[in-house]
Formats: sequence, structure tokens, C-alpha cells
Amino acid sequence: MCASVLQVEVTIPNQTKYLDLIGSIGERLAKELKEFSGDHEKLAYQLNLVLTEATANAIRHSSPVLTDQTVRIIIHVEDGQLTIKVCDHGKGFDLESVPAPDLEHPKPGGMGLFFIRSIMDTVTYARGDNCNVLELKKKLQPNYDNICDSHGTRH
Repeated sequence: MCASVLQVEVTIPNQTKYLDLIGSIGERLAKELKEFSGDHEKLAYQLNLVLTEATANAIRHSSPVLTDQTVRIIIHVEDGQLTIKVCDHGKGFDLESVPAPDLEHPKPGGMGLFFIRSIMDTVTYARGDNCNVLELKKKLQPNYDNICDSHGTRH
């Protein structure tokens, strides 16, 4: 059978010790997306990086007073579209005001959002009533050698 929709949702404590877990979920997911073409090892690396950086930013920039807060990560694949949402309860930021890093004189930190923007097709950020949402999207190309028919049978 072919999966037409895949969704993984994870909620972690607001602690960086869970970053490796989040990156590993992205890697594993990329390797399982057989109905899409491309270099699955490269996609695995990219998803690890994107998920780790986005989650790390959410944790680092959250409210230090509210140590019991969580970060929710949602990974959704449907109709060839990979969507990642990272939801946190921090003070938020203006995505458009984040400058590009100085690549000729690099300094520690400040590269995460640059990498995320380089890998993903779209990056948006919104402040909601209950949380902030960083939404990342990437179009996946179908693997026509491993396609499903209308009955869900792989050919």
C-alpha cells in the first residue's frame, strides 16, 4: 500500500538535549520517502540540519522564565509537499529583519536561518495567540518508477 499522507508530530521539553532526537526523526523520514526521487541521503542530512537548527532557535530564544515550556514539531508530507512547523512559546522575532551572515568574515552563531533558507523552498513565521510558528516547505519530486495507482498499489 502507498501512503498518500504522512504526518509526524513530536512535542519536546524546552531543552537542547532533545535536538539529536529531532534530527534523527528527520533523517529516518527522508530515507523512507521512496515515492519521491532524488538523493535520499542528501535529503536526510538536510532534514536533520533544518530540524535541529529550527528547534534549537526555538529553544534558545524562548522565555527563560518559563522553563516548563515545550516545542512542538510537526512534519507533514502530502501531494509532494514537505511541510515542517516548529511551534514555540517564546517572545518571537521578525523573520525579515534577520540579516544574512557575513560569509567572508564568519562568526560563531547566526548561520542556522541562512542554512534553513538555503535548503527549503519557503520559510515563513507567524505569531499566533498561543504560539509562534516557523513554517518550512520543500517540494519533493515524484519517483515515477515507484508510483501508486488509484487502488494504492505500488508499481
